[in-house]
Amino acid sequence: MEPVKILDNIYWVGAVDYDIRDFHGYLTPKGSTYNAYLVIDDKITLIDAVKHGFEGELLSRIAKIVDPKKIDQVVSNHAEMDHSGGLPNILKYIGLQKPVYASKVGVQNLGAQFQGAGLNLQPVGEKLSLGQQELHFVETRMIHWPDSMFSFLPNVGVLFSQDGFGMHLASPQRFDDEVSEDIWGPQALNYFANILTLYTDPIGKILEKAVASGLIAQVKLICPDHGLIWRKDPSRILTLYKQWVQQKPKNKAVVVFDTMWHSTELMARELTDALTNLGVEAKFQNLKTSHRSQVATECFEAAAILVGSPTINNQLYPSVADFLCYAKGLKFKNKIGGAFGSYGWSGEAPKLVQTELAAMGYDLPSPEVRYRWAPLEKDLNPIRDLAKSIAEAIKKVV
Repeated sequence: MEPVKILDNIYWVGAVDYDIRDFHGYLTPKGSTYNAYLVIDDKITLIDAVKHGFEGELLSRIAKIVDPKKIDQVVSNHAEMDHSGGLPNILKYIGLQKPVYASKVGVQNLGAQFQGAGLNLQPVGEKLSLGQQELHFVETRMIHWPDSMFSFLPNVGVLFSQDGFGMHLASPQRFDDEVSEDIWGPQALNYFANILTLYTDPIGKILEKAVASGLIAQVKLICPDHGLIWRKDPSRILTLYKQWVQQKPKNKAVVVFDTMWHSTELMARELTDALTNLGVEAKFQNLKTSHRSQVATECFEAAAILVGSPTINNQLYPSVADFLCYAKGLKFKNKIGGAFGSYGWSGEAPKLVQTELAAMGYDLPSPEVRYRWAPLEKDLNPIRDLAKSIAEAIKKVV
């Protein structure tokens, strides 16, 4: 359990979770990290904590640097349990009287989460003295909780960015220059698409404000609470965020569906082929084999999302309903939609899909396509027509 030196007197002391595969409904196939940082100054400061169950790992790393009981104060940038769950046990060990600094909302959230734990919660001001250095605080409400904030050491240009600029990636390496972008790039996009998409407006405003204030120009390292530390090129992840907050669509369509007896699947296959033949990058996503969060990542940069469902008990197929609920919460912008599906008796599902896509604000250039029983080759013309209308709509927005 070795700490990792970031700069003189600044260390990574977090935990690596190689085994986690589900993060509140979001697939994490590469595991995750719970990053915490120790700053040695006149007042020794722990910045963020770890998920409950990983306290021993954090304290072991700290003990290689200094006796954990010599920590003077804790800063909690974000109250979510993967960063604060270990706080009560950590404070019991280092001293419950030690102050825990958080935003005003963070104090409220931590107090509500840990009622009776006896934590000495204190709201931050603009700055906190460590002795030779000062921590400056930047409120970042809704990136991605109301309590979220950044902490910044201007003397050395280190930004502690909580969940901003992070990713779920467990590895022995801690820094961006130690891992290929081919590895971290998909995980950073996956994280943004599934965690931060619905906050693109506040993220964009925070980035603009940070540039205008000169903060970004001072940043030399970015230390997020998940994934890699941006040491070699912090501007790379900043550039990606500036791009992603725009949600600018690409010439791409995602065909997402589930099927009972392969009839809806036949329609999905024909739709994928027809879109490809029309020059659109088409992604075939069967919900039996693709997790909803993987599909959401494919959808993030797509211009069109086409959803297929068979009808069961006069309703949507359960996995399709699950995906639509998940996608609705992410609030994708600038999307074109389409609905299709097969049925045996009543056939409500495609209409229900179309209604959901309309409620999500998607442009719907074509009515839903339904087919009763198993479609034959000659019966697939309506699907080909749907592909044409989608391809034409995509041309207008990319």
